[in-house]
Amino acid sequence: MIKKIYDNIILKFPIAVLLVLFTSISVLGYYATKLEIDASAETLLLDNDKDLKFSREVNKRFYNPNFLVVTYSPKSDLLSKESLDGLKKLSDDLLKVENIESITSILNVPLVQSPIRPIADLVKGVETLSTKKYDLALVKKELLTSELYSNNLVSPDFKTTAMMLHLKNDTKYSELLDKRNSLLTKKRANTITNKELVLLNKTIIEFKNYRDIIRKKEANEIKNIRTIIHKYDNQNASIFLGGINMIANDIVAFVRSDLLIYGSTLVFLLIFILWYIFRHLRWIVLPLVICLLSVVSTAGVLGLFNWEVTVISSNFIALQLIITISIVLHLIVRYRELNVKYKNANQYKLVINTVLSKMNPSFFAIITTITGFISLVLSSIQPVKNLGLMMSTGIAISLIISFLVFPIIMIMLKKKDEHEKKINSRFSLISKASNLVEHRGKSILLGSLIVIIFSLSGASQLLVENSFINYFKQSTDIYKGMKVIDENLGGTTPLDVIIKFKNYEEDIKTKVLDENLEDDEFDDFEDEYQESENDKQYWFSQDKMKTISKVHNYLDSLEEVGKVQSLASILKVGKLLNNNKELDGITLALLYKELPEQYKDLILAPYINIDSNEARITMRIIDSNPNLRRNELINKIKKDLRDVIENKETTYQLSNFMVLYNNMLQSLFDSQISTLGFVIIILFIMFLILFRSIKIALIALIVNVIPISSIFGIMGWLHIPLDIMTITIAAISIGIGVDDTIHYIHRFKEEYKFDHNYLEAMKRSHKSIGYAMYYTSLVIIVGFSILVLSNLIPTIYFGLLTVAVMTIILAADLLLLPRLIMIFKPFNKISK
Repeated sequence: MIKKIYDNIILKFPIAVLLVLFTSISVLGYYATKLEIDASAETLLLDNDKDLKFSREVNKRFYNPNFLVVTYSPKSDLLSKESLDGLKKLSDDLLKVENIESITSILNVPLVQSPIRPIADLVKGVETLSTKKYDLALVKKELLTSELYSNNLVSPDFKTTAMMLHLKNDTKYSELLDKRNSLLTKKRANTITNKELVLLNKTIIEFKNYRDIIRKKEANEIKNIRTIIHKYDNQNASIFLGGINMIANDIVAFVRSDLLIYGSTLVFLLIFILWYIFRHLRWIVLPLVICLLSVVSTAGVLGLFNWEVTVISSNFIALQLIITISIVLHLIVRYRELNVKYKNANQYKLVINTVLSKMNPSFFAIITTITGFISLVLSSIQPVKNLGLMMSTGIAISLIISFLVFPIIMIMLKKKDEHEKKINSRFSLISKASNLVEHRGKSILLGSLIVIIFSLSGASQLLVENSFINYFKQSTDIYKGMKVIDENLGGTTPLDVIIKFKNYEEDIKTKVLDENLEDDEFDDFEDEYQESENDKQYWFSQDKMKTISKVHNYLDSLEEVGKVQSLASILKVGKLLNNNKELDGITLALLYKELPEQYKDLILAPYINIDSNEARITMRIIDSNPNLRRNELINKIKKDLRDVIENKETTYQLSNFMVLYNNMLQSLFDSQISTLGFVIIILFIMFLILFRSIKIALIALIVNVIPISSIFGIMGWLHIPLDIMTITIAAISIGIGVDDTIHYIHRFKEEYKFDHNYLEAMKRSHKSIGYAMYYTSLVIIVGFSILVLSNLIPTIYFGLLTVAVMTIILAADLLLLPRLIMIFKPFNKISK
């Protein structure tokens, strides 16, 4: 059937087939230009995480502005005229950027302890460094000791300060995001109607289009901000930019850069390798043409179906090139082998026999590779799922294009005799492997046992811990900015505790009024309370303040926690201003009502929501702390808060990025087990179908499982954490590595038919398919090695670990596989 297709269509009308193929790829090339990159925080989170839904709700209930952070470390004293003037000029220039609404810095925060002022004065107005001359010694003391500013706005050594660049709120973006997420939730719960499904698809497109517009605008703004910063940096101060928007923008730039670098660098490496191996122009140009067509087609499919490239899938071009070239190399080596063996055969016979002899093993090899990638769909992390779908599609495209373009181009070219070149003359590795299998069988088995022990012992030390700051090279602005903030300004990774109080407003009102009947200072304000029973100021009760303070103090005592902020911060400052007396409910109510809105947003709105009867305690985790164990810390806080909060009717829940990131990390073990289990089961079934022998299927499986297990041994012993990139290595490696296993067994079986001699069949297999395996593995190893050029540390680990495991897989296929075949003799029933 396949031969008829090639005879009657593909090879009979090669130009027409090429024309149709190139036309189709040209259309896909147009959609390739629409390929998008997504570097949002959601790409690091679990799909349909309940904590993610809660976190979004919290962000709506509490004042949570979007901002960028500029760290400013002057060479002179922070409060010197030179430093303050430089800070003022920088601030004024930054305010000219369109999307910056306001800036909070030491220049404009309220100073209430320089010297200490009575609380009653606060409602009349608050002075700042920009509006009044202060005793700078007192200002320094306040900034270093204030609960509001210490380890937050200024560093403990008073050498660095932070500027908060508050960005304008984009209501349209928020509305589209909420609308999309609401419909996606219904879709995942299978409660969505057909009308809503149409609306969802429309909303997704609308959201992406608007997001792209916003991202271009944000990229320009960040570029403008950096241009401004560059004018002041290294003159009289060291300045870094940080913030979620900046990180997302830079990651997009990293991914774009990686796509370009991987593609261009790998092409040059492939040209060198192909020339080194074959020394002929056609064997360089033809593979590169097929690779280019495959990459363009895959990128076009991704653009057509709106599959976005993320940090995880940023290496898809490298993967695509590597897998495509491995298919073509098997075809080239087989063609050259037939050309040498049958020197009088015409071009048609050589081409058709090459294609037909490699069709079956190549098809099953590619199916197993697809199996490795498709197993990633079992992950609960959406970008990992997308990588599986993207690469499965791309590999299928590579197989089709390779088996179309290779025979068509070859049939149009003249036959070139190559029988005088000994293709094995330059390589001794294959012959050495053959000698080892023949004479060192026990050593091979012992080496395999050592690898198993190494893998099991290393796997027992695996950690699911990876700090976000360590995702980036130390030379990047992201790393530099995050490190300054992490070490000097209270930590980076946000974690919240949301306290939900029981609704008992009438009791609060009575209690607050009773406690303050004898207080004459706020008589007028008490009258207002009596006139309005439902006034929000009644929310402030001593029980609530006590609970918030106890939780705040507990969190502040934890080693891994940096800056903690809550209403308790205001209470501590207020106590100093109130003659060292605790603030009562009436005083707090006065502050809430009379404090200027800009300061209310700064010191109250982020921490309380009276309508929902909730308090929010925010903290930042010191991400660079080597002793940080996220899951242990979160579980400890959850457990300890049961005792810290005395009123058992008061509930609490942890929220924000720390929880969401930890949920993703903890899911990695389950994902790894499920993906590997799926791959092993499917591979065993496919081996049974392909070879129709349980014995051969088990041998093939063992030969691949042992090298794959070495990944976990290497990661465990080198303390490389399991993360969203390294989790994909095992499934991808076993999918790619099993190709050589299939090709070798298929060839060994054919060679065994000649003389039923296992030793001679092994030698002949090494001298034929062994070189194709060597070539393809060399390309794969070199291909993955270029990932070290990435700015993203997980991508570098991914590349290096894949290089290591692919090297071990090649050794297993050339040593352990033939040795096991010779021991268990699975082909004895084959007749001559």
